[in-house]
Amino acid sequence: MVPLIILLVIAVVAVLGGVAMYNGLIRSKNQVENAWSQIDVQLKRRLDLIPNLVETVKGYAAHEQETLQQVIAARNAAIAAPDTPEGQAAPNDMLSGALGKLFALSEAYPDLKANQNYLALQEELTATEGRVAYARQFFNDAVLGYNNKIESVPTVFVAKMLGYSQREYFEADESARTVPNVGF
Repeated sequence: MVPLIILLVIAVVAVLGGVAMYNGLIRSKNQVENAWSQIDVQLKRRLDLIPNLVETVKGYAAHEQETLQQVIAARNAAIAAPDTPEGQAAPNDMLSGALGKLFALSEAYPDLKANQNYLALQEELTATEGRVAYARQFFNDAVLGYNNKIESVPTVFVAKMLGYSQREYFEADESARTVPNVGF
């Protein structure tokens, strides 16, 4: 009778441990998904602000078509990119570089620099860039926790049985790490 009770207790503990590991995996997976959705919201917000900024700059710097075209092309590439961390990283890095060049134009055009609409849009985009950076960090922290969880014993066994796999970090590509050359 005692061995049966011991086996029953071991079975109950094993089942409860399995349930706890499964629930932890689900929580981690959902946190990664939530973190990605926060990045996605900020990236879409940035994409929505860009046409207004381009139109404002066109009125003051009409002969800066190359810079404006780069911003528009980068925005279109970001819109067309797959809605995944891997798919969005490079196009959004390219967009950040193009926006940096666009913001640098204001130094050459004092009237543009004084335009309230331009200043408001620039401030809004700058704030959105900060939110994107924070959301990226939050996402990467969530991915780190998730990846650690699915690689740690004993959760690794449950994760493998359920088909969980590592997630990719949202990283800047190499071209985003270089300072753009802006000339007038």
